Amino acid sequence: MRILLITHYYAPEFGAPQRRWSALIQRFVDAGHQVTVAAPVPHYPGGRPTPQQRRTHRVGAVERGDHGETVLRTAYLPHRSDIGTRTADHAVAAADSLRRLLCRFARPSTRPDVVIATAPAVPSLLVGRMLALRWRVPLVAEMRDAWPDLVTHVGPAGAVPVKLAPHTRPDPLRRAVGLAIGRAKGAVHHAVTSWQQGAQVVVTTTGRFAEVLRERGIDDPRVVRNGTDLAGVRAQLDHPRGHHRELRCLYLGNMGRSQGLETVVRAAARLRARGVPVQVRMIGHGVEAPALAALAHELGAPVQVLSRIPHTEVQEQYAWADTMVVSLRNWEPFAWTVPSKLYELLATRRHITALLHGEAAEVVREAGAGDVLAPQDEDALVTLWSRLAADRSLAAGRDSGRDWVAAHADDDVLAARYLRILEQVVAAGRGASGAPARP
Repeated sequence: MRILLITHYYAPEFGAPQRRWSALIQRFVDAGHQVTVAAPVPHYPGGRPTPQQRRTHRVGAVERGDHGETVLRTAYLPHRSDIGTRTADHAVAAADSLRRLLCRFARPSTRPDVVIATAPAVPSLLVGRMLALRWRVPLVAEMRDAWPDLVTHVGPAGAVPVKLAPHTRPDPLRRAVGLAIGRAKGAVHHAVTSWQQGAQVVVTTTGRFAEVLRERGIDDPRVVRNGTDLAGVRAQLDHPRGHHRELRCLYLGNMGRSQGLETVVRAAARLRARGVPVQVRMIGHGVEAPALAALAHELGAPVQVLSRIPHTEVQEQYAWADTMVVSLRNWEPFAWTVPSKLYELLATRRHITALLHGEAAEVVREAGAGDVLAPQDEDALVTLWSRLAADRSLAAGRDSGRDWVAAHADDDVLAARYLRILEQVVAAGRGASGAPARP
């Protein structure tokens, strides 16, 4: 089977989409399939390639990936962290990938059997739809988490309310801008839904979002979770009694607006004021990292905010911790999502402090892997960590987390499930067209 993947994020970048596709493609190639990936020159997360990436990867280059896949490098637009320049980058990469893929697969005999387009970025879906129609091959639209809802969370009519302070008259310009943004978000939302409906199969990473897609008229969306390589995650042993006095709490991942990590900082400050020994490490990157460090300094909170580290150093941090923090804001689309990092944390055996709701909370409960609190519930977090600090046995390791991953989220299991979906889609497409099977 010949597979074409269109994605904005790919190795050697490191992040959730990159890790997911690296794991899947390794197993696709090992199973004997040919994989081509169209992706921009690496430039995540900084918006520009590193000097090493600039030397190694060129726009238009055709590379051999780590797993034997072919990688076609497309153009990109240097960007900042704001949504405007990032969206422009997505559009530039999508337009260039369309042009280059049409040239590369000009001969029908070389064309893929199936196109996978994955969001983010949303323009990748449009490119996948256009190519699949032109080549008359099936399209698999993959919606990582609740895209585009995480950036276009609007009501049924597509309107975004403009919040005003009490007893203030609305500013006409602000109101006009707010309404324009609301209409634009609504238009994007409806366009993406239309592209999803045009795909032969829509794949999503959670059951809750699959239900949302069904309500929007998507026929039989499939679920292939994010996951982890269980064999590659070391099961952590409990610390010996008396090993350290303080409760060690670790957050590892993105520090953006979505995570609501100021709740953790404020809770740690309150615990220190009460004399409860606690130490928090936040390791990663994101637009909120400087603000979190400033808040910790202002409150005198026992919180370190550290830069992201290579994945080779992650196990050392897991060994340091007593409990691992997973946090999302109390926002409706987050009830449909599961942070991809959660599956790796389950595999470590460490206790999980989960400030989550919806499907992510259900995963932690089903796995028996820790304590689930309401998102942004500072009081509940103070209470929980006071209990764990007083009785460290409550944070003992849990084999049930690894068992849950082995059954539901191991990369081998997920790749086999994805390949079955692709094989079914390709077989159905050939049957409908009457085309002979390719060797």
